[in-house]
Amino acid sequence: MIIEAVLFYFCGYAAILLRFGDQSPVVMSEEHGGLKIFVAMMVVLGGFYLFDLYDSRMIHGRSVLILRILQSLGVSAIALSLVFYSIPGMRLGRGVFAIALGLMVTVMTSWRLLVTWMFVHPRLAERILILGADATAINLAREVLHRREDGYDVIGFVGDDPEIVGRSLFNPSVIGVMSDLEAIVQEHRPDRIIVAMTDRRGRLPLDLLLKLKVRDEVAVEEYSRFYERLTRKISTERLQPGQLIFAESGGWMRYYRRARRLGDSIIALIGLILGAPFMLLIAAAIRLESHGPVFYTQERVGHHGKLFKIIKFRSMRQDAEKQGPVWAGKNDPRVTRVGRLIRKLRIDELPQFINILRGEMSVIGPRPERPSFVKELEEIIPYYSERHLVKPGLTGWAQVSYPYGACIEDAIEKHQYDLYYIKNQSPLLDALILLETARVVLFGRLSR
Repeated sequence: MIIEAVLFYFCGYAAILLRFGDQSPVVMSEEHGGLKIFVAMMVVLGGFYLFDLYDSRMIHGRSVLILRILQSLGVSAIALSLVFYSIPGMRLGRGVFAIALGLMVTVMTSWRLLVTWMFVHPRLAERILILGADATAINLAREVLHRREDGYDVIGFVGDDPEIVGRSLFNPSVIGVMSDLEAIVQEHRPDRIIVAMTDRRGRLPLDLLLKLKVRDEVAVEEYSRFYERLTRKISTERLQPGQLIFAESGGWMRYYRRARRLGDSIIALIGLILGAPFMLLIAAAIRLESHGPVFYTQERVGHHGKLFKIIKFRSMRQDAEKQGPVWAGKNDPRVTRVGRLIRKLRIDELPQFINILRGEMSVIGPRPERPSFVKELEEIIPYYSERHLVKPGLTGWAQVSYPYGACIEDAIEKHQYDLYYIKNQSPLLDALILLETARVVLFGRLSR
């Protein structure tokens, strides 16, 4: 993003040079050209962010990349036109605007294609060697290969059994056994070794790994740490409490947690005031479409396992759970037409600003679940109760990273994202979640 900000600014400055020539220094100083280019740059960066151009998982192939660039620049051009119309003093001039837009299309498309090629090129990717050949190692290789745009390439696996050497486990194959590790490193020249062995007792050559790290400058990393950094979630397969207990936290965390309550109250109050007219329209639409109350309250498990009543706009028929609580499914027939719209935009959650003001919820945190589901999930998912160590949230890392949960498998996956947030919560991560939430609401992604 920093490099692209520089490129955007260069395109704007080059457009002024091409349009005004010798008069460009005057335009830059007396006409505040630098400020105008900066405003245009921020709008374009925002367009790139909204169209997922900073999320490699969403870009599949060159055609998708080029289409997203054109879409984001088109929307940015419309947004800038509105800015110029509203604030005439910020106008760049039609000639400068057209030249800058043409330069941005050319420069940004070329730059992005170059970066994409660099990340997936085998010689430029970070070469990874995985120690282990069991299900944990295979799962790690699968996650890496699904994220090749992040610049990783799996060389292969190193196991214990000579009989499986040469066998393809997923895509990479087993290229040797642990006793030949030094020779394997010399031959394949990995940049990073990931230790992904379930049982390491007496099997891990610690002295050799230390020598390889110091002598050959090969990075050596434990599976869980690499997996967390790669996927932005914490695997529950081999989770140890120490991963959460000994997580790094500075002295500022104490002040951050104290400030969150004040920040939650301010955001909730502003949300209720600004959203009041909109919420009245939603309430009227719900009453006009179906019989029953506008608001729907439901018992949820909150901070430290304390029960509370969550408030939502009713999005289902009044008799939706006459057979008892069930997971919400895709295209759920119990959802009303108004309910389908407000669920897609996630605005059925707006009344929960009241829960935040009461201190029952926070703006950001794991979504609170129903007691019956919590009891079931605690028996299946390791460390599921740890999510109640923090206040439940209106939005959260799991909500912006994974689709709406509708089954046990979804709950397991979302729990891994919740654990990542519990371990790594910070003002920066909170800001990222709020930005991602705005994008989810604007584009209706990850909803059901």
